[in-house]
Amino acid sequence: MTAPKPLLVVDCDEVLLHMVVPFRQWLDEEHHIHFDFNSGFAEALRHKQTGELVASPLIWQLLNSFFQTQMHRQYPIEGAAEALNLLGEQADVVILTNIGEFTTASGRTEQLRRVGIDFPVVANRGGKGRPLAGLIDQYRPSLTIFVDDLAENHASAARHASSAWRLHMVGEPELAPNIQPSPDAHARIDRWSEARRWVEEIFAKGKPFSQ
Repeated sequence: MTAPKPLLVVDCDEVLLHMVVPFRQWLDEEHHIHFDFNSGFAEALRHKQTGELVASPLIWQLLNSFFQTQMHRQYPIEGAAEALNLLGEQADVVILTNIGEFTTASGRTEQLRRVGIDFPVVANRGGKGRPLAGLIDQYRPSLTIFVDDLAENHASAARHASSAWRLHMVGEPELAPNIQPSPDAHARIDRWSEARRWVEEIFAKGKPFSQ
C-alpha cells in the first residue's frame, strides 16, 4: 500500500503569476485609469483626467475584461515555477484559483503551462475553504499546505479546512508592503526561495496542523 503524500494547494495571481502590475499597466494604457497600490481596492482606481473614483461595477467589468483578453500580460513570480516543480517531486500539487466570469480552468492551465507550471487547476469563486476541504477529501494526503495572497481565503480555510497548514504569500513586491499578514495563516513569506524551505520543513513534520 502506497503511503499518502502531502498535498500542496496554491493560488495563482500574486503567488505564481503577477497580476496587479500588468492590470495597472493595461488600465493606464487603454483606459486612462490610475491604480494606486497604497489605497484600499475600492478607492485605488481613479480616472486620470478627473481624479474621480472608478465606480465599483466598472471595476468588476474591467477585471473581467482583463482576464478575458489580457492574461498574456501576466508573467511568473520569481522562483515560483522552480519551487513548485521541486516540491511537486514530494507532493501532489493543485492550483486553486478564483477566476472571473469569462475565464476557464483550461485557459488558466494553458497560461501556467506556458511558464513551466503544469499541475491540475481547480477553478473557484468566493472563499476557498470549502473547495480546499473537498481537495483534502479527494486526495487523502498525509498533510496539506495552503498558499494564498488573500487574508479572507486564509480565514475561509481556517473555518472549513482547519487541518491545513496556511502560508500567506504576496509575491508582488510593489503590493506586499501594503498587505498586513493574515492572522489566520501560520506564516507570512513573500519569496519562493524562503517559502520552499518552509514548505519542506512542514513536509518533514509529516503531520496535519493541530490546534
